[in-house]
Amino acid sequence: MDNLQIIVLAVVQGLTEFLPISSSAHLILVPVILGWPDQGLVFDVAMHVGSLSAVMLYFRHELVAMTRAWFASLFRQQHSRDSRLAWWIIVGTIPAVIFGGLFKDVIETQLRSPLVIAATTIGFGILLGLADRLARHVRDEYSMSFRDALVVGLFQALALIPGTSRSGITMTAGLFLGLNRDAAARFSFLLSIPIIIASGVFKTRDLVESAQPVDFGLLLLAIGLSAFSAWVCIKLFLSLINRIGMMPFVVYRLLLGAFLLYLFA
Repeated sequence: MDNLQIIVLAVVQGLTEFLPISSSAHLILVPVILGWPDQGLVFDVAMHVGSLSAVMLYFRHELVAMTRAWFASLFRQQHSRDSRLAWWIIVGTIPAVIFGGLFKDVIETQLRSPLVIAATTIGFGILLGLADRLARHVRDEYSMSFRDALVVGLFQALALIPGTSRSGITMTAGLFLGLNRDAAARFSFLLSIPIIIASGVFKTRDLVESAQPVDFGLLLLAIGLSAFSAWVCIKLFLSLINRIGMMPFVVYRLLLGAFLLYLFA
């Protein structure tokens, strides 16, 4: 990968990782349009590190409070809204870990086609629109229950299918459960942290086993650009989502899916 390819794809990944529009669709579409080769494992690792850095930096105060409260609930039986939210993030992570472990090979070999991504981009985009239109928007993330967290986690497992959009499908679940847009987005972003960590660990292991040479200068550039663009994306999204709603992203997904069908069907 040359510098231009790294810059463009790092920014694209950072901007699309936390928006409900499918980063995988964009990382397939952009190289195809520009005639670039596959990004490779080094880039994948850099994107995970960048995305993780952004979301942890943005939610650093919440993460500190939740971590302290979680340990207090675990060892001193002192429960609070922060400890419950921490437990619900753990509960919501479990389904994706189980299904990812069971179906990893099928997902990586049979479900990464452009047509699958086009179909999921369109289908789950419509579902997001329905959730936004029908939702009551009355609850925040601290009102969630064990059942709510499990439902969101099961929806998150669907994001193992490329094109679904992890953030999109978890926001869809949150909206169907009655969360307001801001709460659905915040819980989705917090829920991404353990998944990004787990995925990054596996990608790093694959990179080490492949003995692929690493240009650490370019690696750091990709991490920095991805982290900065992801942080900007999170900040802008949370500041605007209650005003603009999900429909702009639904329309964008429909157009993107149609374009993918035009290119690959």
